[in-house]
Amino acid sequence: MRMPSRTAALLAALTVATLAAAPAAQAHDDHHAPRLKGQRVGYFTQWGIYSGFSAKKVQDSGQAGKLTVINYAFGNVSSDGTCFEANAAGVGDAWADYQRPVGAEESVDGVADTAEQPLKGNFNQLRKLKAKNPQLKSVISLGGWSWSKYFSDAALTDASRKKFVASCIDLYIKGNLPQLGSAEGGAGAGAGTFDGIDIDWEYPGGGGDAGNIVRPEDGRNYTLLMQEFRKQLDALSGRKGPHYLLTAAVASNEGRADQLELRKVAKSVDWLNLMTYDLHGSWDTLGPTNHNANLYADKADPATDNKFYSVDRVVQHYLDNGLPADKAVLGVPFYGYGWTGVPAGTRNGLFQPAAGLARGGSLPYNQIKDLPGKVSYDRQHGATWKYDGTEFWSFDTPELLTRKAEYSRWNDLAGVMAWALDNDDAQGSLVKALDKGLQGR
Repeated sequence: MRMPSRTAALLAALTVATLAAAPAAQAHDDHHAPRLKGQRVGYFTQWGIYSGFSAKKVQDSGQAGKLTVINYAFGNVSSDGTCFEANAAGVGDAWADYQRPVGAEESVDGVADTAEQPLKGNFNQLRKLKAKNPQLKSVISLGGWSWSKYFSDAALTDASRKKFVASCIDLYIKGNLPQLGSAEGGAGAGAGTFDGIDIDWEYPGGGGDAGNIVRPEDGRNYTLLMQEFRKQLDALSGRKGPHYLLTAAVASNEGRADQLELRKVAKSVDWLNLMTYDLHGSWDTLGPTNHNANLYADKADPATDNKFYSVDRVVQHYLDNGLPADKAVLGVPFYGYGWTGVPAGTRNGLFQPAAGLARGGSLPYNQIKDLPGKVSYDRQHGATWKYDGTEFWSFDTPELLTRKAEYSRWNDLAGVMAWALDNDDAQGSLVKALDKGLQGR
């Protein structure tokens, strides 16, 4: 998953018995939920609030009513192999998570946080989103590109796995949040915020950020880690409690996929979110211009790295290697990559050299849609781009996203996942496009 390098008082007095029951009490009554076809997973970024995004916008745009799961990005993994909260640049942002008072104008239900309540910030707004949308669950996503450094250590031994999983469940599912020098947090303060855990280890066996700890046995330990998460989450549920979700984000790169024991992992998870994007991008500074997430391979693809990669090729690789279709969620990008100084060639700037990156190399859909240029749609290969004579932008239009959602439905996949909700426009056009494809209308 893409991630920047930076990054009520009564609850606090609950008894231990009540704490154990709290998550169950927060479980949704699915009998009253909208009938949505397929899983619809959208990432909500912790840092989005600093650029004006909020859970209220997820509600007001209509996104919330068309999603089944919000993945909250991200939780960090400490050097001692535990889940934790902190307020330190590049390490954690408890202020955004649960300490920041949210005013009435930014609150999902129009009610401002009070000084006395132990849960504020994004976590409390997630609970309010779920209260308004009975079909919606929220999941804490752990790791990401920048916070996967210590996963290998956490997964290394039976003891380290038990310790890591227990710490994540205690912090995020039971909601025992540290107070960190403020009134917010405390025993059970965050109970009911999250309905499960998503693992975004980038990547077992290597290929992630510089400085990550990597071991040859990471793939096997990944399997064992997922089994431990499933075991402890099921134990917390008991015989009559809610089912806690266990999911993971996995790479589009076939070599990284092959580091996983997919048949065994599939038995533990509810589904895997395939990161079927970033097939090409701004790391190729001088081009050739290419697709971020084309549905099918183009024989004219001039790339030397990831040549002939496509969404369909990645999906089929996972299915061929043991992931059941009904546990595969198709990832889609709500952002695009851009180059400048691009000649037209014969296909409106596609597969051409570039003088450099345009506007930093990457922009969200809500900005790309308003840039000048002509949008091209290659229906044969399932790709869209915009070109104005010099700037070339590879991104997914609503029309293409509807087609990708249809692809998921037609191939009996579990649904779709989007990175990230704050990149959509104020009308939730991209989420609506996915809904259209999944609902088959």
